[in-house]
Amino acid sequence: MKMMFTLMSECAVDFTNFLSTSIPVDKRDMNTKDAFAKYTNDVIATCAFGIKINSMKDPTNKFLTYGKEATSIFETRPLKFFFLRTFPTLGRILNVKILDSHVSGFFKDIIKTTIATRDAENITRPDMMQLMMDIRGKEGRRELDIDDMIAQAFIFFFGGFDTSSTAMSFAAHELAVNTDVQIKLRQEIDQVLEESNGEVTYETINRLEYLDLVINEVLRLYPPVAVLERICETAYELPPALPGEKPFTMKKGMNFWVPVLAIHHDAKYYSDPEKFRPERFLENKTYHNSSYYMPFGLGPRMCIANRFAMLEIKILLFHLLARCELKLCAKTVLPIKFSKKGLGIIPEGGFWLNVQRRSDMHPVLESTIPNDVANS
Repeated sequence: MKMMFTLMSECAVDFTNFLSTSIPVDKRDMNTKDAFAKYTNDVIATCAFGIKINSMKDPTNKFLTYGKEATSIFETRPLKFFFLRTFPTLGRILNVKILDSHVSGFFKDIIKTTIATRDAENITRPDMMQLMMDIRGKEGRRELDIDDMIAQAFIFFFGGFDTSSTAMSFAAHELAVNTDVQIKLRQEIDQVLEESNGEVTYETINRLEYLDLVINEVLRLYPPVAVLERICETAYELPPALPGEKPFTMKKGMNFWVPVLAIHHDAKYYSDPEKFRPERFLENKTYHNSSYYMPFGLGPRMCIANRFAMLEIKILLFHLLARCELKLCAKTVLPIKFSKKGLGIIPEGGFWLNVQRRSDMHPVLESTIPNDVANS
């Protein structure tokens, strides 16, 4: 994580500098989901695949185009996803695949080329690809072949591209709606910039208390996955759901769903659950170790990349609010209503905000903006 912090930070600085300096005034009403997808694309490209991309400057790059096509199955082809998840053997017999061959082929070629180039030219880089290459030939370690490495890199993309950009979009929306929260978070960020003279480290960004509270509350209101799917490993008797009813025994091998979104919005566990209130995580510090807060799942089957996702979101919000101000616009849908299309949690009408360069940007950051842009 420490090694990848620098790579993520470079992506965040490139992204937020473009937002604050290169977008015309009349185009600052934007679909934030589309913008944040470019950032998550660049982070995954550099941290998992080992290649540098700037999708804000080059929005038609193939990595972004094929990435969107690969992850669109949750919105455009949910029945295909459910079919393969429910009937995997039949799917293999019928040769039904989640990815089209030209998409999978593109990512395979990138990884094969990256590995071959690094081996030939003795190149090392602080990313996941390097970690997988470094364990090759080590005693006692299972060596990953090329297909293993391709699978590991792509699951990084498949699991983090859409979920992370959606979480960032919900965070931006709530900050625009709740201006008092946005101001308080900007003040925390400005204080860190003042104390560090603009140099933010991995340790510093993980000590930002209010930033943590804001992200925790965003993930409570809008968990990345509305329902967790698990398979029962040991028979277990559940208590009656209602008074007078019989208990229910879950049998080994039974597939069951955990309704994360419903639990996160249950007044039994959270007071005024529909209200965005980051301070609740300061008032009750037991939420993190409870069975009713599970944005990344719980236990040994929780999301393996939860720390990566949290760091990616923290870095983005830090640099975004250091340079920009988030405001509502004519296309902002209030209150949010979840779309009934697809498998993800997305609002009807999309994510629309007005993103302006801060007039009170910290002097350390202001000095990096060209004079012609700063005066425009």
